[in-house]
Amino acid sequence: MPARTHTSGATLSTSPSLSISGLDFTWPDGSPVFDALDAVFPTGATGLVGSNGTGKSTLLKLVVGELTPTRGSITIPGTLGYLPQDVALRPGRRVDEVLRLREIRESLHRIESGDSTESDFATVGTQWDVEERAVALLDRLGLGHLVAVPADLDRVLGTLSGGESMLLALTAELLAEPDVLLLDEPTNNLDLHARARLYEAIGAFRGVLIVTSHDRELLDAMDTIAELRAHRDGPTRLRMFGGNYTHYRAVVDAEQEAARAAVNDAKNDVRKQERELVETRTKIDRRIRYGQKMYEQKRAPKILMGKRKRAAQVSAGKLRNTHLEKVDDAHDVLAAAEERLRDDREIRVALPATKVHAGQAVAHVGDLEIVGPERIALIGPNGSGKTTLLDTIDASGPAVPWRYLPQRLDVFDESRTVAENVADVAETASNEQIRAQLARFLFRGSDADAVVSTLSGGERLRAALARILLAEPAPRLLMLDEPTNNLDLVSKAHLTEALSSYEGALVVVSHDLPFLRELHPTRWIEL
Repeated sequence: MPARTHTSGATLSTSPSLSISGLDFTWPDGSPVFDALDAVFPTGATGLVGSNGTGKSTLLKLVVGELTPTRGSITIPGTLGYLPQDVALRPGRRVDEVLRLREIRESLHRIESGDSTESDFATVGTQWDVEERAVALLDRLGLGHLVAVPADLDRVLGTLSGGESMLLALTAELLAEPDVLLLDEPTNNLDLHARARLYEAIGAFRGVLIVTSHDRELLDAMDTIAELRAHRDGPTRLRMFGGNYTHYRAVVDAEQEAARAAVNDAKNDVRKQERELVETRTKIDRRIRYGQKMYEQKRAPKILMGKRKRAAQVSAGKLRNTHLEKVDDAHDVLAAAEERLRDDREIRVALPATKVHAGQAVAHVGDLEIVGPERIALIGPNGSGKTTLLDTIDASGPAVPWRYLPQRLDVFDESRTVAENVADVAETASNEQIRAQLARFLFRGSDADAVVSTLSGGERLRAALARILLAEPAPRLLMLDEPTNNLDLVSKAHLTEALSSYEGALVVVSHDLPFLRELHPTRWIEL
């Protein structure tokens, strides 16, 4: 039976760790994710990395208890905090609700007004300064403009940006002071200043910290890297690397260089053994023909000829079997060498003809006019109105076919499959054409039949990109709001390469400056 246990603070060692033992998990459709997974996450910061879909978010949900393993145990040293990848904040919720402070604030206010009960004092406990601590922490994380005084904790969240929502949710976890903190893509949608503040907050955390991220700078601040990797025809495995992401890449790159050399050597040995097998068979055939000829010409007594024939057959069989074994052994060595080679899947995007001519009107909203194949990088701090501007352009109806990838990726019918969602916007494409194109976005075979609601964050982004880039008519204006969120580093590089060859107009909101620079913007607009 699966088990999740929490060790009380009183029994913790000086260096507690989160441990996973014999963990099995399979999706309801029978797709296996983990098989007898073992891991120990020590005190300090661990970056959990791996290609999209390898199970990073799934593992965190198993630790938190949102998913139940088929078998195995998870031991958590003390209290647990969790920041999910998609922080869904209802517009009507108050700040103190998100911070999980509403009940204690109401008790505080009743005590201050003289209308309290015994339960109010029990609720407050020793946290008489909880409002001041919340305001101070929000200010340290760059949300002082939202909550400057305790009374501001009453405000609602409808006007918050995605980055502000993420920082607010992180504040809630830090205020709880957990022993173990899990963060799933915490820098998504954060501007550069907010990222710096988040790095500082993470650096100050003293418990067991596990972070899934594709943010290279954040991963370089980790003490340990844990890599989840799906193996050929086998379960996903987890491997720990001491040091940060740069060290991890250096180790992996060195291993891959050695693996490629081993594969080349093994291939050469296979060719050699197969060639020697052919030569041996040729020699054996010659001997057999010579023996048959001698037998037919009766150049020796019949009984002696029969013995020689049988001896030759036995000898030929042994020789043939010896070389067959050598060929089999060479193939086994090659297979083992190829297993060490990484088969990291990469997005391969071929954009349709989307050319916009110089001087062609594309869109006009207020003071912003987009003309010709412009490449506009839209930057600015969280809450400055970048997403609002894209929404306005989208609502205005540009002068050319366009597609918009919103930050929240709400472009799907969640109850339908990836292939069906793409078919909705590519009406003339055949099922075979749609599936061939989806394979370029790593939805191969039955992956294209996955229901959208079951996809991970990275898979959702790939599906959303496929839906807008395969749409008909081909989009001549692309508006992308944080398109690299949740993409692994290899896929991000291929998306950059694809967008670099795009001949239409492009408006991109991103806090990822290296990504923006590689798109070679013709105009930078800062809000």
